[in-house]
Amino acid sequence: MKIPNLLGANTVCYKPYSLEEALAGIATAGYRYVELAAIPGFVEHVPLEADGAALSEVQRLLSDVGLIPISVSGHSDLTTPKGVREGQRALNICKHLGIGILNTSVGGSFNEDEDEDAFMANIHEFADLAAEHGVVIGIEIHGTLTGTAQKTRALIEKVNHPKVGINYDTANSVFFSDLKPEDDLPAALPRAIHCHLKDTAGGHREWNFPAIGEGNVDFKTVLAMFQKAGYTGPFSVEMEFQGDPWPSLEAVNKAMKDSYDFLVGLGLSG
Repeated sequence: MKIPNLLGANTVCYKPYSLEEALAGIATAGYRYVELAAIPGFVEHVPLEADGAALSEVQRLLSDVGLIPISVSGHSDLTTPKGVREGQRALNICKHLGIGILNTSVGGSFNEDEDEDAFMANIHEFADLAAEHGVVIGIEIHGTLTGTAQKTRALIEKVNHPKVGINYDTANSVFFSDLKPEDDLPAALPRAIHCHLKDTAGGHREWNFPAIGEGNVDFKTVLAMFQKAGYTGPFSVEMEFQGDPWPSLEAVNKAMKDSYDFLVGLGLSG
């Protein structure tokens, strides 16, 4: 099976390490594409306050290792004014670097007590700004309101904006809702614009996200489902291990390479 979608990796895999170390590890593993982490309070490889000069330096670092950015992971709490401002800064990063997808979530990385009314009050103006910047917003399978594909699709359809879709995460339905991705995914496919390829060696609320192929996700089946549905968006590898303390840089680099080799064996090549 040959899968033509772009295959990248998220710099969030290198949470405690520098952007330079993350880009070097991803490129050395064989990837040609990258998702840049700009997540306030969690992983800020590209700081939200970065000005034009700083973003030009990011572009230089990408060019030095031959990586092309395909998305920004900029999860901020879109139910609050502060989170919306952070999201707007993430959109500016996308605009400056020529990136067409911003991944985020209703309550950001931390807030699972999401206020749907507040989200709905903010999302349309935010999505309109994304449209002006040539960016599509991917709402991730993450948290309470969007803990499954079905819940996320229902919310996306309520938003009803052409620049808002789903960023499907292959481990988050397990973590948040104890639902296997192959059972959860069909509801997301018509609205999916981006996918985090993430494995899980745990279950419901167990933080254990190892190298791709070392956990319980049936990636052969999941990728076949994406292909059958005609999905044309990118895939981005995400590993968060067992949280802090993070593995050594050498261990992360090995996991990145092992993940690449596993996915190439399933037909992905980027």
